[in-house]
Formats: sequence, structure tokens, C-alpha cells
Amino acid sequence: MPSFEEEKESSVYNPQEIEKRILEFWKKEKIFEKLRERNRGNKRFSFLDGPITANNPMGVHHAWGRTLKDLFQRFYAMLGYEERYQNGFDCHGLWVEVEVEKELGFKSKKDIEKFGIENFIEKCKERVAKFSEIQTRQSIRLGQWMDWNNSYYTMSENNIEAIWYFLKLCHKNGWLYESVKVMPWCPRCGTSLSQHELLDSYKEMAHPGVYLKCKIKGKNDEYLLVWTTTPWTLTSNIALAINPNFFYLKIKYNNEIYYIAEKLVSKLFKENEYEILKRLKGEELIGLEYESIYPYFTEQKDIKHKVIPWDMVSEEEGTGIVHIAPGCGEEDYELGMKYNLKAISPLDEFGVFKEGFDWLTGIYYKDGNKMIIEDLKRRGILLKIEDYSHRYPVCWRCKEELVFRLVEEWFIKMDEIRAKLIEETEKVNWYPEFGKKLMIDWLNNMKDWCISRKRYWGLPLPFYKCSCGNIEVIGSRKELEEKASSGLEKLKELHRPWIDEVKIKCSKCGKEIERIKEVGDCWLDAGIVAFSTLNYFSDHSYWEKWYPADMVCEMREQIKLWFFFLLLMSVVISGKAPYKNVVLYEKILDEKGNPMHKSLGNVIWLDDAFDKIGADVMRWLYVTHDPKDNLNFGFNIAKEIKRKLNIFYNVNNYVKTYIEVNNFDPKKERIYKMDNLHKWLFSKLENTKLNVENLLKNYDFFRAAKNIEDFILNDFSRWYIHIIREKVRESYRGEDKELVLHSLYTVQLELIKILAPFIPFLTEDMYQSLFKRFEELESVHLMLWPKIKEEMINDELEREMEIVKEIIEVANALKKERNIKNRWIIDKIIIYTNDALALKACKTFKEEIKILANAMNIEILRELRKGKEFSKGYVELGSVLREESLIREITRMVQEMRKRKGLKVGEKIVLHLSDVTLAPYKEEIAKGVNAIDVIFGRVDKEFGKIKFEDKEILFRFEKY
Repeated sequence: MPSFEEEKESSVYNPQEIEKRILEFWKKEKIFEKLRERNRGNKRFSFLDGPITANNPMGVHHAWGRTLKDLFQRFYAMLGYEERYQNGFDCHGLWVEVEVEKELGFKSKKDIEKFGIENFIEKCKERVAKFSEIQTRQSIRLGQWMDWNNSYYTMSENNIEAIWYFLKLCHKNGWLYESVKVMPWCPRCGTSLSQHELLDSYKEMAHPGVYLKCKIKGKNDEYLLVWTTTPWTLTSNIALAINPNFFYLKIKYNNEIYYIAEKLVSKLFKENEYEILKRLKGEELIGLEYESIYPYFTEQKDIKHKVIPWDMVSEEEGTGIVHIAPGCGEEDYELGMKYNLKAISPLDEFGVFKEGFDWLTGIYYKDGNKMIIEDLKRRGILLKIEDYSHRYPVCWRCKEELVFRLVEEWFIKMDEIRAKLIEETEKVNWYPEFGKKLMIDWLNNMKDWCISRKRYWGLPLPFYKCSCGNIEVIGSRKELEEKASSGLEKLKELHRPWIDEVKIKCSKCGKEIERIKEVGDCWLDAGIVAFSTLNYFSDHSYWEKWYPADMVCEMREQIKLWFFFLLLMSVVISGKAPYKNVVLYEKILDEKGNPMHKSLGNVIWLDDAFDKIGADVMRWLYVTHDPKDNLNFGFNIAKEIKRKLNIFYNVNNYVKTYIEVNNFDPKKERIYKMDNLHKWLFSKLENTKLNVENLLKNYDFFRAAKNIEDFILNDFSRWYIHIIREKVRESYRGEDKELVLHSLYTVQLELIKILAPFIPFLTEDMYQSLFKRFEELESVHLMLWPKIKEEMINDELEREMEIVKEIIEVANALKKERNIKNRWIIDKIIIYTNDALALKACKTFKEEIKILANAMNIEILRELRKGKEFSKGYVELGSVLREESLIREITRMVQEMRKRKGLKVGEKIVLHLSDVTLAPYKEEIAKGVNAIDVIFGRVDKEFGKIKFEDKEILFRFEKY
């Protein structure tokens, strides 16, 4: 007989058509609103959304996280939990500023100042409004249920005031300070960046690797060899560092004497090019004075340049002698502090050399690099130059190469709170588990947080600094209004430039003072949302109901970003972690495994993906992918996912067809006597439901989805339906027919319930097409999560069926080896085994084995004769029954043609066959193809040919 795939009605899953129709249905019938109303006042599931930056349309890389967030909210809604459903939009920072600058054709901060800060801020707000609306529409299209009229925006005054409260608390605790430090700096954006902003901002690039000679004072033609990839920093050289524990060589080369690390000499010189004069320990070089590289620069005057020890000097590259410029590198600065070295910062905020650098003043540092190299050549102190490829930090937003500058910034101390952060992290559950270790590693190594940015569109830092040394930190708008001495009438909102007009009186000396011009790191905005969005200040009892969050969910990279800042700000304010469970997932790459970038042209925009594959295909791709691995996303990969959903879709069509053909009423009360096949089916169903529920409660969405997929594909459609397909026909009159129809209906209904949070559109379509007419509720998403009937679970019966599956798999492999088609009928299947469970399985499922093997009989023998081996014994096959197999072939071909002609399962035909020798099998053929009559003889205008061994049979039919 034909397989399930061959027999089902011809129907192709069209996600775009289904999803459009279902979205309209949900909106019209207010299904989401009804769900919220049903669960109102119940136990709560608190989800806190990490805000998406409202800056561009979404790509498919955004949809993985949004799918998971929606999945768990839908799951807990089916369990009856009340939820908040609040989406978040991130609004401030370079994300938005740089895009607005591009729109306006701006090249630097000078263009913004010329345009006007107020005008620029308004443009930023317009961009946020535009793309938050677009992202809302896209999220709805994805099937994400949120209270879209109640999204939070991090630019809101509510959010700003909450951050001010946090900063005032840090100041009160003595954790807030201003300091001069060497910071990574973007010369295009004109601002410092923090440690966390450099995490994924390194790019492979080539720089000039310069080897130069630093002349030792008081020695003729003796030089320390130094290597650098940033020639511009030579202008600010103060010292040279060696490792006191390394061995160095004093060598003679071209009548000059050089000092270089022993292990690195061969990288710079050939063996026969130099003469070794002395081998010495690094400590012997400490204190040597050398001549300044640029003694006539104003900043270099009166400085003694010496060799100092540093254990961080390596023998991996360079010369083993490191050029130290404390004003141009973070490690250099720390070393300089230790030895009280002067820190020279040669560049202004735009990367241009300041006054005091002679012929370099006013020159952009990249141009300065070339000029410095030429100068070193001219002076004869350039030994060698090479292209050096390495990973170098760039601005995470504009991609400009960073420099390191000595700047004054504001910081929050980490050491004072580090232990408490680790303590709270230990209490949190992480999925996957390695997330906890990554967070603790970050907490152990996180430096003080630089919170200030010299920009415009951002949280205005509420710091008022007086010349008397006093610092006033404002904690709310109300406090600002109370303390304002002037400019309050210009305070349109808590943003620049309006807040810059407000001045207050210093509480120490009474002098009128103004706010510092800096804005805050945008992670302050996102880190405070556990308080600003939960009404911590306005309705504390509400906050207590929803805090901490039961779940947060973002990419793994957010461990050092949103998860960290959320944790930090929450522990400072409340003393405990803001979340109980953290769900992580990896990156989305393109189909070939390359990172997706707009510049590479391989980004897949979400709207394009909706048009080509639909939302549910994407959702199933996301949930069936292991979150520990990067996901390669592409439309070819999605074809396999769509094929699986097409099976889900057509299983439902199959059930629907035979419920309708047989006029079966699933709500009619009946008493069913379960046979072993159905005991196994319901045991597998209940086990699947149990596993899926437990896995989802443990946030293991991947294994939960795989459990469902395995049951549908392998247990239900390819196994159970294959076994019972004869029993659903209208002509079948067996006493177990109603049990089969009841089982099809019940299992499929339970399946779409547990599938509903994963693929909400397809499950709704399934429910509407079949189940709504029999069930009370108008939507599958208004149904409760199905209860587990543990009394129906029979693990031993399931183990027996696994043995049967293995036997059939081996039998099919034997058929393939012997060129016997699976649908052909054999006289018997022989199973040799001494295993007790295998013997029991063969007895329990004797009839099922015959059906699945297409065998007329089964023999179970204890003696172990050879056949094809399985884990419990051997399998052998009997002979092919030619006539019966030919009838099976005819049935398959005619059924296939019925589908092509658009006939429904219940519609009758008159079949014409050219082979009169088949007349004795008329009744069996008619039954197999749902024919009212079969006519044997000449066939004109045939529909097709049936080839079987040496036979060729023509056929055609007409609808009766």
C-alpha cells in the first residue's frame, strides 16, 4: 500500500498565506487580549526584555532571540501565568548618532556643532521613532506577542531619572570618581570607549612595523634596538623597557653596536651578518640612558630617557626592548605611574597633533606616521620597516581605527562591589551552563567602568563640578528643579542642549556651577531597566511583584554587556541579582559560515526572509538549533526546515481528511479497548509531553523542540500512520477503526498544543482547519498546556518498539541489497533471536512487523542462523510475491495520479487497466484506489504506464 506521504491529499504548505491570514484572525478576534485577560491575577512569570536598538530594520540575526523570548512567554501563558509582555527599545548612543551623521553627510563632531546640538538631537529622536515603529511591525510579523502599545524607551525621562538615582547612590558610596587615564579613543566620533566596547571590535589589518635605533648616551655608535607599530607614539617616548630575566646580546653589525633580545636576533639578522660581542642578562641594562628621539619637541625637554624593567616584555616579536609612551597606551601609563614617568598626550580629540610638536602640529596622526618614518630614515636611525599584520581595535560603531589618549573621564569603581556581584551570579541559573563561568571570569577581570562619553545624544550625566573641588550629583528631576539657580525655564526635556542651560549653586561655596558636558555610556540606559520599567520609584509594591525577572534571554556576547550592567546596577540598588534564569544563544552567520555584515552584502534582512520562507520556518530553524553553536542561516538551509513543517502540515491534513471522510465525532462518548500499538503510541505521546514540559521549564528549548520533531516525524507520521493507514479508509469496517480515528485526533490535538509556543501560525491554522469545530476555545493559543497522563507511560513497551524499529530498518537494508522495493510484498520475514526483550517485542508487535515489512507471515526462531545482524539477533527475508507486489505498484501509481488530478480521498473513480490477467484481483485493486469499478482491456489516451519487472501496464481513470 502507498506510504503516508504518497497517500495524503495533495497540499503544499504556504507559510506566507497562512501567516497573513492568522495575523488578521488574531487581530480581529483580539486573541492576545483574551489570553492576557484569562491569566490576569494568576501566578506570575516575569520576563525582562533586553532593549533592541531602534536604529535600523531588523535582520534575521535579531529574530533568533525574539523567537526564544516569545516561545517562553507563550509557554508560561499556556501554563496560566500572568505576564507583563513589555518590549524595550534602546535609543541613545553612537548606534543612532553615527547613522544620523551619515544621513546628514557629517564627517566629525565639528559638523554637529555647526548644525546645532538641538537640531541634531531632534534628528536622533526622529530616527528612533521611525525604526521603533518598523521593528514593532516586524516583530508582530514574526508572531511575537507583546504589549506593543506599552514598549519602554531608554530615552524616557523615567529611565534617565532612574539612572541619576543609581549614580547618586554610587557617589554616596564613594564609588564614583573622575580621573585622567589613557583610554581607547575614536578620533572620528571624538569620544572614549570602555573596556566592554572593545570586546568584539578587533580587526585584522596591516601597520608599518618600524625597527629604530635609540642611541645610548655617552657611547659611540651603541644603540638599543626598538620596535613599534605606532610611529606617531614615538613623539611621546619617555622610556625603554626590558625584561630583567631575559638574556640579551650585544652584537656588532655594519660597524655599529646593537642590543637585542637573544631569542629575537635571528628574526632581524642573518647568522653571518653580525658578531656577538657579549651575552648579558636584562637586569644589566637597567638604568642605561639614551638620547631622546625628538629632543626639540616642547614636551620632551628636560626629560631623562632611561631603560626600566618590565616583566610584561615578551620574546614573541620585536626586539625584546619596548618603547614606552605613558600618554599613548594603557599598560604604558600604568608602568609610568609606577616609575613616576611623564605622560605626554600628543593628539587632540580629532587625532591631530597638538601644539608643541613642531613640524607635526596640525597633522592627522596617520599622515604623521608616514612623515615620522621619513624623518627616521633621513636621520639614519631607521634600521628596518616591514608590513605587520595583526588584530587592532576599531570603533565598534564607525569602524575607525582607535588611538589611545590621555583624557579625563568619569568612572565607577569595581573592586568595592566585585565580590557581591560574583556572589549573586552564583545564584543564577545559566542555559547553557558555561554562561556562569564566563560571567564570573568577566567579573574577576572587569576594570573600573568608564561611564562618560564626549558626545551629544545620550543620558546627561548629572554631575555639577565646582572649582572649589565639590561635586554635586543630582538624583532626580525634582531635585534638579529644587536646586536650579538659573536656566530652568529652558528645560524642555532631560537631554542636551536644554539641560546644559540649567545651573545650580555649589552647596560648599555657593558659586553658580554648570553641568559637565559629557553624556553617559549607553549601557547605563539598558542596565537600569529592572527599575525604570518596573515602577521601582512610583509603585514599589508593583516592582516587588515582578522583581527579579524569572528569565532574560540574549546572545552570549551580552554576558559582558547587558547581563553584566543589569547585574551591576541591580546589585547596587537592591543588593541582589535582577534575574533568576539567563538563556543564551550564539551568533548567526551566513550560509557559508561567514559573519553577516552590511559591507559584505551578506546580511539577510528580516522582511526578505518573511517574503521568501515565512516566520514559522525561521522560528523552527532557531529552536531546533543547538544554542551552544553558531547558526549558519541561508535560504537553502531553510528548505529542509520547510520540508519538515510541510510534513507537520500534511499530518494535520491527513487526520482532517479521515475524520471528515468517516464522519467521525471525537466528542461522542465511547469506550476504547487499547491494543499494544495504541498503548505504545500514547505512552510515547505522554513521555514526549512530559519531556517537553520539563525541558522548557529548564529553558532547554533545543532538546524540547527536537523531542517534538522526533515524535512527529519518526513515531507518528512514518510509523503509526504507516501501520494504520488501511484502517482509516471509508471501506474499512474493523472494530478498531474508531480507536484509530480517536487516536489520530487526540494525538494531533495534543501535538499542536505543545507545538503552539514554537510555531504559533501553523498550529493556529491546524487548529482552525480541524479542531475548532469540535473544541470550545476559538484559538489554540487560548488552550492550556496539556496535562501529563503518567499512568499511560509504559517504558518497557517503548523499548520493545525500538527493537521492532531496528528489525524493520535491517529488513529494509536487506531489501535494498537484493533490489527488492520496500512496497513489494514478501512471503515472510524471519527473525532469529535469543534475547528475552526481543522475543517479547516480536510477539507483542507481530502484526505491526508484518505490516511494516510488507510480509505475509513472520517466523521467530531462537537458533541463531545467519542473516543480517541487528543488536539482538539476525533478520532474514522470504521470497517476493509477484502478483501481490504488482497490485501494490498499481495502487501506488494510481494514487499518485489521483493527487495530480486534484481528486480528494473520498471521491470515487472508474479505473481502466490494459492487463486482463489482473481481472482476478479486481476487488483488491478497486479497494486500494477507491474505484467504483475496474475495467480491463484496451486503454486509449492513457494517464501513465506501470512498469513491473518485464510487465508494462497502461492505465487511465475518470471521476465517477
